[in-house]
This record gives sequence, structure tokens and C-alpha cells, in this order.
Amino acid sequence: ERHQDNTLHLLGLCGGTAGAILTCPLEVVKTRLQSSSLALRPLCFPEVQLQGVSGGLVRPGLRSAGVLQLLRTILEKEGIRSLFRGLGPNLVGVAPSRAIYFAAYSGAKENLNAVLVPESKQVHMLSAACAGITSSTLTNPIWLVKTRMQLEARTRGENRSNALQCALRVYQAEGLRGFYRGISASYAGVSETIIHFVIYEALKQHCYFFSLMAAAAVSKTCASCIAYPHEVIRTRLREEGSRYRSLVQTLRLVVREEGALALYRGLQAQLIRQIPNTAIMMATYELIIHLATKL
Repeated sequence: ERHQDNTLHLLGLCGGTAGAILTCPLEVVKTRLQSSSLALRPLCFPEVQLQGVSGGLVRPGLRSAGVLQLLRTILEKEGIRSLFRGLGPNLVGVAPSRAIYFAAYSGAKENLNAVLVPESKQVHMLSAACAGITSSTLTNPIWLVKTRMQLEARTRGENRSNALQCALRVYQAEGLRGFYRGISASYAGVSETIIHFVIYEALKQHCYFFSLMAAAAVSKTCASCIAYPHEVIRTRLREEGSRYRSLVQTLRLVVREEGALALYRGLQAQLIRQIPNTAIMMATYELIIHLATKL
């Protein structure tokens, strides 16, 4: 049984690693679209100027800067390597973040089952919240370094900082607290996981096995669309030298200067990246559970 568990963990890690590599370009594009300060540079948006750190004006062309356009621009101006910026921290963070999440989830659920109705929606929601907060707190430094690397635009041939250099720069400029910029938005983002699982569990009751992928895709789409603004706010908070200071202040500033739709910049890239991954992950999980009960 232990050997089977280790095999499943290894398969999960391999799947997560492959998914991180294949979807890294979309992750970079999503982060660039969410950013304010980077969009000021003609390197990434030749026809778009946003209001960011230097106080530029938002021009109508903002909404025309889509996923494919930015992919093409990065390839032309920076080269294919820039589409994989932050991959190192992403790969380093996948395994521990999942391990921490599921360990915290199991521990919280075990304790909550003792005081609440066992396996109830309340137990699942509170367990997911505890797991999300724990995982976000412990792994935030990794994701901050990843975001900083993805926001670092360089033309072909220019030197790019690696993860260690980026981390040292954060520490020298901002201290240990700098590694936790955006943590409040990550806590707010726990709501996405809760919404996703609540909808998924409800849909799963009416699904046959092979339609679980559709249930996972629908639930993840709903959760992502509802909770997506926290991703934009988190990226803004993680920008180097930005004027964004807190979750509420960033939310107000973005809405006032760029409009409410700015809170959904990069959503298309996020959905393209996340929906297939989530559908496959949840279907695989259910398959493993189904096979385990038959053994």
C-alpha cells in the first residue's frame, strides 16, 4: 500500500511538473497582462500605455492587447527564453505547495470532523481555507520571486537575473518582509478554491464518471471568474518599487484609474492555462479513488 501511495505521489509530481513546463508561457503572459508598470515599456506593448508607477495614461488600445499578441511580441522582442521566465521557482514550489496543502487539509478535516458534522460542507470549506492559508503563507516567497522574474523584460542578448539573484535583490531592498508582498491577496484567493470545490462537489452528485471532467471545468471556470481580481491585485502588490501597498488600497487605485475591467486583465490566459489542467487533475484524482476502492 505504501509503495502504491509513493507511486501515485510520483505520478502526481511528474504530472504537475509537465503541466508547469507546458503552461509556463501562458503564466508569463498572464502575469505581464496583470502588471501595470511593465506595460509602460514599449518592449512589451508597443501600442499601449498604462497608468502605473510613472503615472502614464491608459489609452484605448489597452483592451486590444490580447494573449496571442503579447506572446508574439515577447517572442519577437525578447526571444523564446522569456516565455519560460520563473519556471525554476515554479517547479521548486509545485511539490512543497501541494504537500503542504494536502497535509494541512487532512489535518484540519480530521480535527473539524470531531467538532462539526463529519464530512459536511462546512468541514470541507473550513479545511480548504486552513490548507490554503497555510500553503500560501509558507510558499509565498517562492511565488514572489517567480512573479518578479516574469515581470523582468529584457531584449535579446541582455543578461537576465536568475532566481537566487532575484531573491537576493528582494532581501537587500526590502528585507524579509519583501518576500511576503501580496500575501493578503493570496489569502483572499483562498475563496477561489472554496468556490471551486463547493460547485464541483454539487455537480459531481449528478455526473457519471466520464462527465467529471466537464464538472471540474465548469466549477473551475466559475471559481476563477468570481475570484480572479485577487490575482491582479497580488501581481500589482508584488511589483518591484510599486506604489501599491495593501489589498484594499490596490483595489481602489486600479478601479479608479483603470476601471473595473482592469481587475480581469489576463483572465483569458488564466482560463486557457487552468481549465484543462484542472479537468485532467480532478478526473485523474477521481479515477485513482475509484480504482483504490476496487482493490
